[in-house]
Amino acid sequence: PAKFTVSNYGRVLGAEGIGRAFLNTMTVSIPATVIPILVAAFAAYALAWMEFPGRALIIAGIVGLLVVPLQLALIPLLKLHNEIGIGKSYMGIWLAHTGFGLPLAVYLLRNYMVGLPREIIESARVDGATDFNIFLKIILPLSFPALASFAIFQFLWTWNDLLVALVFLGNSADQLVMTGQLKNLMGSRGGDWEILATSAFVTIAVPLVVFFALQKYLVRGLLAGSVK
Repeated sequence: PAKFTVSNYGRVLGAEGIGRAFLNTMTVSIPATVIPILVAAFAAYALAWMEFPGRALIIAGIVGLLVVPLQLALIPLLKLHNEIGIGKSYMGIWLAHTGFGLPLAVYLLRNYMVGLPREIIESARVDGATDFNIFLKIILPLSFPALASFAIFQFLWTWNDLLVALVFLGNSADQLVMTGQLKNLMGSRGGDWEILATSAFVTIAVPLVVFFALQKYLVRGLLAGSVK
């Protein structure tokens, strides 16, 4: 008969290089989540509350980029990174994840910011506030649900990513992320289903913490702009 055991957790957590892979994944995921949020917040404010030529065209372009598979950009982007000297580096993968995540980030944040009360913005402008002050002191605090929603999506994506990490970091021992380390632990032939299940549970531990910490903002952020 089957017996309950935790020995597989010892095998996974005690695997050589697992600690280093965990730190590598944190090094990739945290900046790759923060950077696109910062860039997208400024862009979303401009597209929501500032008038300039070509704004509608930019918004349409961002919506169009949402349906473009990231696989189309992997090789050209890697070639560009190699030419400018950031190939196989953390800076390269941060910029890659930022580029892949920006369309969704700008789309979500812009939809949320458009729904904020116009009277607050106009009152601040009458009082002499600059666009930067309005953005920093009014828009950002009010947009926290949308920021948290995207943070959840982006962190989960970067944490569980294998393809982008292999392309822009490689598979050397000092740069291997958690998904790559667990792939190596499984071997090329597979078959160790108990190791696969254990690895999956270990891998989702940190994303679960992030999700439960921010989940109350998730629905509010996703519904932004859907109801007027």
